[in-house]
Amino acid sequence: MGGKLLITLRENHVAPRFDLTTEVLLHSGGNSGAAAARKTLVLPRASAEELCHLILAEEVRTVICGAIEEEYYQYLTWKKIDVIDSVMGPWEKALERFVSGRLRPGDILHPIPGTYPL
Repeated sequence: MGGKLLITLRENHVAPRFDLTTEVLLHSGGNSGAAAARKTLVLPRASAEELCHLILAEEVRTVICGAIEEEYYQYLTWKKIDVIDSVMGPWEKALERFVSGRLRPGDILHPIPGTYPL
């Protein structure tokens, strides 16, 4: 799973909506989490169009996000960008699952009381 990854953020979680995202995590470095480079970017305003432009400018290969409008989903996939959408929970868990090849659209990563951690 090489290439850059972008995760939409809201505090310590995957942002619930793509179009309202004002912070993103850029991760590059393939499958090796230890050798990977990470940076967080704060966007000047929430804008799905500007976020799509950033994704293309940074040559992102995969986007992890919460809800995304069909228009932007179709645009990004048309540009050959993998979109893993409807993900809920801490961004660290999403990244961990992505790196291990286990993250799927619709994954809910919040721990359920009385169960083992994901």
